Amino acid sequence: MHSPERTEKINELKRALRIPLISDDLINQALTHSSYINENRVDDRSDNERLEFLGDAVLKLIVSSYIFKKFPGHAEGDLTKMRAAVVSDLSLSEIAKGLDLGRYLLLGKNERSSGGDRKKSNMANALEAIIAAVYLGLGMEKAAEIVIGLLKDPIEKASASDFIIDYKSALQELCQKNKWGLPFYAVKKEVGPKHKRIFWIEVKVKGMKFGFGKGFSKKEAEQNAAKEALFELKDKKMVKTQRFGEIIQRIIGRKKE
Repeated sequence: MHSPERTEKINELKRALRIPLISDDLINQALTHSSYINENRVDDRSDNERLEFLGDAVLKLIVSSYIFKKFPGHAEGDLTKMRAAVVSDLSLSEIAKGLDLGRYLLLGKNERSSGGDRKKSNMANALEAIIAAVYLGLGMEKAAEIVIGLLKDPIEKASASDFIIDYKSALQELCQKNKWGLPFYAVKKEVGPKHKRIFWIEVKVKGMKFGFGKGFSKKEAEQNAAKEALFELKDKKMVKTQRFGEIIQRIIGRKKE
């Protein structure tokens, strides 16, 4: 049984998402971080890690199906990059922030005191767990309705012609044009459970560190590291602004201003 205060919070979120028929226990589990379980010594299967595992798969299937039908002229590679942007940690955490999801999370004291209710990974994981809860409680059709409703804006942004989709290619061309040799990527850290690994990758140009990125796959982390490196190189004036702009426009696909 949940306290009256906790029950009201759960129902508040259920009303906001228009999912009143899902059990309170399932939603509560989706909002329970492992630090809370460890600190309170309760059943270790009642945190949200299993739900986030399922939610990740459900989310990708729903988004894949939606963009496959909505953008019949897009090639497989473009759809893959679009989906990666839509279901990224950054995208999901922004949506979770809009739902004020951090306010509903059950966290251990240390996790909360260190800003756990604002951490992008915690927010994104909780949103995926909620998607799994909707899928288990109400079925795929309702889950798809919720997901597309929440992700419609990120999908439209990712499909826009001026959306940046390939920072690695841009960085590589920039290095080749300046005869710096190829960028070097190295995994610096891996954290999280096996099914939800987060990679931290560093990229070096001319032997110097210029970018650091994270992601749920090595490819995503490399893209984020390359993005940081591109603009760091520009800020340090190691590349002419005109050449930088030309490469960004051609390789990444940004419209001319």
